[in-house]
Amino acid sequence: MSFGVRLKVWGDFACFTRPEMKSERVSYDVVTPSAARGILEAIYWKPGITWVIDRIHVLSPIRFTAIRRNELGGKIPYGNVRSAMKGGAPQPLFIEDDRQQRAALVLRDVAYGIEAHFELTGQDDNAAKHAEMFKRRARNGQCFNQPYLGCREFPAFFEWVDGPWPDSDLPAQDRDKDLGFMLHDIDFAHDMTPRFFRAQLAGGVIDVPRFDAAEVRT
Repeated sequence: MSFGVRLKVWGDFACFTRPEMKSERVSYDVVTPSAARGILEAIYWKPGITWVIDRIHVLSPIRFTAIRRNELGGKIPYGNVRSAMKGGAPQPLFIEDDRQQRAALVLRDVAYGIEAHFELTGQDDNAAKHAEMFKRRARNGQCFNQPYLGCREFPAFFEWVDGPWPDSDLPAQDRDKDLGFMLHDIDFAHDMTPRFFRAQLAGGVIDVPRFDAAEVRT
């Protein structure tokens, strides 16, 4: 069983990082389905539901800007984490000693419409209850944690959409466009494998295939 929702999200900056870019971040042209799912989960999520993204409406021009961000040059080794979990002495990572400034090509002044639905993971759950709770929280601006647009320093603002979508400011020449392969989501059941799909803008809208569709591949 499923139940649909419509949400407008926007923000000053966004970065949906392309995985093929290693050291310096470069954003996809638009929000990825996995990032859209994360926004919905930040507003409302329970173990009994799974969010599925159906369509993404691009409501603003696709504009990039170059910035510099402070990041860490490395990450905590897995062995140190495992040792700390087993009761060993923690191995701290001193950010002042490992900080690096890196360039990033990010999006600015973004706005999207997210069409999605949730599916129940248990037969005994109540779909109407979950739908009403999400709608109420979205209308009231409530969230479990601040939704963000790819990176946590880029907050996402949101509002529930009842009627027609707001008019899109996306230029006519950009409304029908092949965006190439884009990250769909991570296959957590199979060794955290990323899966990709061919993103096509048609009339300013991306129809997102299901995660298990044939056109979604590793």
